[in-house]
Amino acid sequence: MNKIVKYVKESYSELVNKVSWPTRTEVVNSSVVVLSASVIIAIVILAMDLLFGNVLMSLIYTGTVNF
Repeated sequence: MNKIVKYVKESYSELVNKVSWPTRTEVVNSSVVVLSASVIIAIVILAMDLLFGNVLMSLIYTGTVNF
């Protein structure tokens, strides 16, 4: 039991004294970058899915690719 208490105390001390926490501005900026990148990647994947879906449907129903 003493080992667990010691571990918790050391962990708390490390979090309070040694960890460098980002500022609110840094967190907001990082979040905006991640959100923007996620939206851009989702749009690219959607466009590719629609394109390949249309190509496959054209091949299945007509035997040729019509854009």
